[in-house]
Amino acid sequence: MSRTISKKQLLAGLAAAGVLTVGIAAPAVAFAEDSSTPSASSSEGTDRQQQRADRQSEFAEALAKELGVSKDKVTAALDKVREQNKADRPERGERPDAADRQAALKERLNQAVKDGKLTQEQADAITKAAEAGVFPGGGDRGHGHGGPGKGDQAKGK
Repeated sequence: MSRTISKKQLLAGLAAAGVLTVGIAAPAVAFAEDSSTPSASSSEGTDRQQQRADRQSEFAEALAKELGVSKDKVTAALDKVREQNKADRPERGERPDAADRQAALKERLNQAVKDGKLTQEQADAITKAAEAGVFPGGGDRGHGHGGPGKGDQAKGK
């Protein structure tokens, strides 16, 4: 027994897939720029800096051995490349707070509606999901860079 799909069912399925795709992609794009990490306490920061320096030293030593050159030469080359990369990157500004990210998301969704990429109903659904904390970094549920549950632990839940 074969079952054919009506145009209505096909369009409804495509619309649902579109909403799902936009619901996943829009927040990913919205928070892609938001990649800074929270600052650590001074003692943790010092420990992390030391661990990083140790790893870099081990890496330089292994690379020097593999290339057959001195560790100092490899370290100097890595420092030079690191500085060049640092100069090429734009300066990171202050991390926007949740309200600013929410406002930016609403602006992008409004533009998508104007451009005909989304319906107002789809934009409203995405906004509602973001406010409910469905997406990383959004809403009041404490879901952020730490993942689900991290904020709840801090709140004593």
